[in-house]
Amino acid sequence: MEMRPEQLAQALLVRRQVLKQELPGVIRNLEAEEESLEPRVKRAVESHRKSNEKVALLKDERNQSQEAATKILVDVKDSREKLIDSGGMVNLDPSWKKEKLLEQLEEIEDSIQTSALDHRSERKLLDRRKKILGENEKWLKSRKESNPEMARFIDSRREMVSSYRKADTAHRKMLEAVSKAQPLHEKKILLTAELREIRRQMDRARELLDQSDIAIEHWQRRLEDGFGELGAGYRDLMISKNKVSSGGRSSFARGRKSEKNLKDNRGEEE
Repeated sequence: MEMRPEQLAQALLVRRQVLKQELPGVIRNLEAEEESLEPRVKRAVESHRKSNEKVALLKDERNQSQEAATKILVDVKDSREKLIDSGGMVNLDPSWKKEKLLEQLEEIEDSIQTSALDHRSERKLLDRRKKILGENEKWLKSRKESNPEMARFIDSRREMVSSYRKADTAHRKMLEAVSKAQPLHEKKILLTAELREIRRQMDRARELLDQSDIAIEHWQRRLEDGFGELGAGYRDLMISKNKVSSGGRSSFARGRKSEKNLKDNRGEEE
């Protein structure tokens, strides 16, 4: 059933009148939601920022300790080779050479620095390094007692171990901080999106309210004076209908005709 222009205009007028009555309440509700949500968003953003700062500080602490340990590791290896060459390294523990403690530490450090590991794999490497460093402590004690001349060499190794342990402690804390930061990030994203949507709806509601009087006046005049050309801002709304009634094609039919001609032209070219 075709709707008459008067019926359509009346429906649009009523809709605009209802919106004018209801929109102030809608806007107040949205403003209240915004006011309630804003402090939650602010807290979520601040919590996530502090969490990221903690991760960054722990990462810097880890990197500094690892860099210090890695530098000492090079010196220790060099000193060890010199002691072996000069005969100053008495091999009291045959398993030491087999275990290659220094090489294992380098291998672990390389894996941490260059491999894309998940948190579980990183923790396994840290546990492995902790065990190796514990074995190193026992070895250092026996070496120092058996050969006092190696005190300087042993002290350097102790410094290396201390730096690695500091790095491992910072790394573990960093992994925990990263795990805690993830839900804070998700909460921040969720609340921020919710606030953005509330503000979008509020802007749209205010825009519709600002347009209400003009729209109401427009459709009231259409109902009173008709749907033809009425001057500025009131174009002829019946031009298409009148054209079809007089035998012309509708805009839909013209579009279908143009589409058909385009296909025909393509067929001829092929």
